[in-house]
Amino acid sequence: MKEFWVYTGLRVVLFVAALAVVFSAWLLIAGEANILASVVIAFLVSGIGSYFLLERQRQALAQHVEARASRATTKFDEMKTKEDVD
Repeated sequence: MKEFWVYTGLRVVLFVAALAVVFSAWLLIAGEANILASVVIAFLVSGIGSYFLLERQRQALAQHVEARASRATTKFDEMKTKEDVD
């Protein structure tokens, strides 16, 4: 569960940082900023950035999810086998 919160927190931080950069750059260049367009651009930039910058955290989360799914499958198979014996 820790991996989920670390990855999610870093994604949020990356999005907020991208939003701050995009919004302030737009405000400095144009004098006024379109909030909706800034959010969309920041979303795209943070998504692309997270693909490269957060690879290690994404892999840790994927391994955690895979291990949990494996344990659930094993437990399900054990319960199924026990049911068949009864």
